[in-house]
Amino acid sequence: MTYMIHDKGLSTMIDWKNRDIFGKEIPAKLRGQIYRLRKWQSRIRVSDATERNLTFALSELDRMASNLDLQKNLRECSAKIYRDAVDKHLIRGRSIEGVAAASLYAACRLYKVPRTLNEIAEIARVDKKEIGRSFRFISNELCLNLNPTNPIDFLPRFISELNLTQECHKISKKIIKLAEQRGLTSGRGPTGVCAAAIYAATILCKERRTQRKIAKISQVTEVTVRNRFFELIENLPLGISLKKNGKP
Repeated sequence: MTYMIHDKGLSTMIDWKNRDIFGKEIPAKLRGQIYRLRKWQSRIRVSDATERNLTFALSELDRMASNLDLQKNLRECSAKIYRDAVDKHLIRGRSIEGVAAASLYAACRLYKVPRTLNEIAEIARVDKKEIGRSFRFISNELCLNLNPTNPIDFLPRFISELNLTQECHKISKKIIKLAEQRGLTSGRGPTGVCAAAIYAATILCKERRTQRKIAKISQVTEVTVRNRFFELIENLPLGISLKKNGKP
């Protein structure tokens, strides 16, 4: 059974190959009859508007998950969340695409797979605001109890995309943990804090990467990286001093 197919994969399927169960070719005189059976079977599987909408939503989920290269178990989880939303009539007044994207984002949060709303919005057919609204609504109504995203969750992916060493990863992680202990992450976007910690670590490890490059990878602005970085060096004993022009 799978949640990714509208009928959960429990219906019969007439294969499009013109071969029987033993692998032998179907005689030419029977092919017309088999073709008609296929058409009717396809129509019967999706019989009403609800099933058509569910089929469309699940295909959208699969498309977005494929674009983000997400695993099968996470796709199944997002489909289950969407089905639960349909069962509780939470789709009314909202776009199918918006709720589907929100379900995928919720599944990423549940599985602690670091994907931002920006990344979901980039491959969705709706904007970030609509996805955010739908996400907050369904997570409250379905009582998903999602924990806040931690900056450390994004660290391995950002380090890998910036081609930094394990040492830089280790120092970035220490900086984030120190920042959490001092309350510097409260009310701050996790990707911004992670980006600033990485920038500080690249200075300490002498593996310099520009703020622009780090901002691009972490999908935040250079201003955000710079502001979070200044907060870190002002409040943590990192041993990084600034020159007169404000640069490290």
